[in-house]
Amino acid sequence: MRPTKAGSATGALQQREASGMSGSSEVLVFGRTGQVAQELAKRAPGLAAPLRLYGRETLDLLTEDPGRLIRDRRPRAVINAAAHTAVDRAESEESLALRLNAEVVGAMARACAEQSIPFIHISTDYVFDGSKPEPYVESDPTGPLGVYGRTKLEGEMQVMAAGGSWTIFRTAWVFSAFGANFVKTMVRLGGEREDMAVVSDQHGRPTHAGDIADLCLRAALDPGPSGLYHLAGADDAVWADVADHVFEALNAKTGRRPRLRRIPTAEYPTPAKRPVNSRLDTSKLQALTGFRPRPWRETVDLCLQDLSEL
Repeated sequence: MRPTKAGSATGALQQREASGMSGSSEVLVFGRTGQVAQELAKRAPGLAAPLRLYGRETLDLLTEDPGRLIRDRRPRAVINAAAHTAVDRAESEESLALRLNAEVVGAMARACAEQSIPFIHISTDYVFDGSKPEPYVESDPTGPLGVYGRTKLEGEMQVMAAGGSWTIFRTAWVFSAFGANFVKTMVRLGGEREDMAVVSDQHGRPTHAGDIADLCLRAALDPGPSGLYHLAGADDAVWADVADHVFEALNAKTGRRPRLRRIPTAEYPTPAKRPVNSRLDTSKLQALTGFRPRPWRETVDLCLQDLSEL
């Protein structure tokens, strides 16, 4: 993923495609139904290199070796958009989370390193404990609070240990019109309930899955030096802020708006402990690529528009 003067990931992709890059070699994507995977598939028709997505129906990562597929197909690049992302279930499914978030990731990374294939992997803010008062930078000490964060951190370590050409994007608070996420949950519950209690003391930077997909494609199609980068939205929010924005949009469209009650995390206990601070500093990524994170209200509005058109 090389430096560019483009103002956005999408703009850089368009520049790359217009340059006459050969489309003879595919980009292999692990994952098919998740948010980032579906955003990648959405972009496939306009790319110079074909995407080949592998979901559970074609490659079961619980029982099959993804490294063998990589060695057999020898793709131009590999993007891993597959993971065990059910944070609470991971507490009781540690072996499953370890398999999907670390063991198969290491197998992918090693196969890519052996074949000199760029490998792009998506990680998470949950590698941090959330105790830092400022946004996290890439060099901050890690300290996962639960199984999900520990297994994702192990996946990062296996990628780095494999060598070769790799890119890791840590991201947070991901949403889109696809898959399961907080924005879609608020749309559904906002249409069903009269009253909603939403946590207001966890801080993050909501991130549209489309932005993650764009940066993954950039790293795959124009790889630069290996590196770890934080990729998140432009500005801060608590969960209740996002819910309030969604409810306001619902009110403008339907005249219906549930009452919002802002509550502390202590009033909404979950099996997995969440970081109080999930804010990721994207300065390193911006300096390298020209990427400009978008305000979360803007991208939530785009998501709501996409949902209305599905």
